[in-house]
Amino acid sequence: MYAAESPLGLAPMLYHVKHGNQDILFIESGSLNTVINYIIQDTEPTNKWIELKRSTGEYTFVDKVGNDSTSLHIPILKLEKCTFSFPL
Repeated sequence: MYAAESPLGLAPMLYHVKHGNQDILFIESGSLNTVINYIIQDTEPTNKWIELKRSTGEYTFVDKVGNDSTSLHIPILKLEKCTFSFPL
């Protein structure tokens, strides 16, 4: 949510990367120390956005930004590779 409300480059973004045989979504953040929050997905995300409902916290994966003013739309940026390893 923080990334979706901030200008590009000033906040962490949501990334997708293939790591071994696993699909990982992660956010890199932290002002003094780097913090990486990640989740292992069963499959690669087929959609390019997450639509987050502000009032309930519910989210869905969508193909495009909708016109629902009560939702935040967070892009999923696909990386070909990353320079760090996940402790899996």
